[in-house]
Amino acid sequence: QLMDNAQAIMLNVGCAMAVRHNEVAPAQHEMSPVFAVANQSADSNAFFMEVMNREASKLGLQVLFHEKPFAGINGSGKHANWSIGTDTGLNFFYPGKNEEGALLFVTAIACLAYGLSKHNELVRCAVAHAGNDHRLGAQEAPPAIISLYPGTGFESHVESIIGGGPLLGYKAEKKKQSTGSCPAMPIEAPIEDRNRTAPFPFCGNRFEFRAVGSSQNCSFPIMICNTIMASGMAHLSGLIEKGMSHRDAVAQVYKENKHIIFTGNGYSAEWPVEAAKRGLPNLNTTPKAVATWNSAKNKAVFEQMKIYTPEETEARAEVMLEAYITSMSVEADTMVEMMETAMYAACAKDLEKYKTLPKLAGNRQAIYESIVTETEKLKAVIQAKHKPSLEEEATYLCDVLKPQMAALREVVDKAEGLIEKALYPFPTYETLLYSHHF
Repeated sequence: QLMDNAQAIMLNVGCAMAVRHNEVAPAQHEMSPVFAVANQSADSNAFFMEVMNREASKLGLQVLFHEKPFAGINGSGKHANWSIGTDTGLNFFYPGKNEEGALLFVTAIACLAYGLSKHNELVRCAVAHAGNDHRLGAQEAPPAIISLYPGTGFESHVESIIGGGPLLGYKAEKKKQSTGSCPAMPIEAPIEDRNRTAPFPFCGNRFEFRAVGSSQNCSFPIMICNTIMASGMAHLSGLIEKGMSHRDAVAQVYKENKHIIFTGNGYSAEWPVEAAKRGLPNLNTTPKAVATWNSAKNKAVFEQMKIYTPEETEARAEVMLEAYITSMSVEADTMVEMMETAMYAACAKDLEKYKTLPKLAGNRQAIYESIVTETEKLKAVIQAKHKPSLEEEATYLCDVLKPQMAALREVVDKAEGLIEKALYPFPTYETLLYSHHF
């Protein structure tokens, strides 16, 4: 009912929310609108989040936009399907049905490869925040290593171009894919397989930035995509304007940035090792990512593209760090409050029931007391969080606070399996995930 209501409202305001369906995790859902201009799409997405919150409250529900609300269950994200086009209708990322379209396609991906290679850290920063740190690289979302997946067929074409071959020649043909069932006919498959382990895979007529967090406003990551693409286009134009032929300029860009192309399994243990050999950073936490934001090359590209002044670039880093620190601090303070105002009392009441039958209590007392011990450790960590700089404080929260929160969570999970159901003070996963079906 909630998705029905939300879809009706979105259609009424002109957002073509064409697809809605259940997702992998229990109580998880997805919506997909028909493509539109980036500004309109980002606004519609933000409005959809507002509509979902408002309509959910009318039904006694709560929508969770957190990237990883439940441990051990798939998290949530946004797939920013992004392309570049002209005002005459040419799509840069459509392989094309004629020579002009094919040349544009090969050239455009060269520009994108340059942008992702030279400004890799910017793209990672575009999706860096506390919630997304729980999700990236978790066997359900792309890794924190940013790479480009144009498809295995196109990768071979790139090798041909670097070796002196023509820009034309890539066969963008859809294939018939077996269903694996004799009674079912083969189905038409995309031009290139969409690699779900890649952060930036090709999807037939666009690229899909799969690392965007579910709580994010899409406008920031899309702005970064536009920035790095513009940088690549400017670089390629500069080579041609200096006298290099179109073919040779594209070939040089591919040769210099070939290391950004990866068509393997992004979840494999071998990929981080290979990425390090290629010089691709693995910025697997927000503090590590944001530390790269203010680099000279990043300030230069923002200034060159007339997006941010150097001062505005520095200000954006402060905003990202402050948001991270605030999120982590609120979560930690809330955790302590949950223990002291609810969990302690529940444990005491449960233990009291075994006063005359201590053998039945098992190791309850030890586990319940460890909750107090770990909570006190967490309070001490919180007390010591204030550091001379935002960078140091964010790093401290990431490297010291998060592990202590996990340690407390571990003993509380053990207690949850022992404490009497009626005494447990919080909703269980079962209640949170399935109660709205009953």
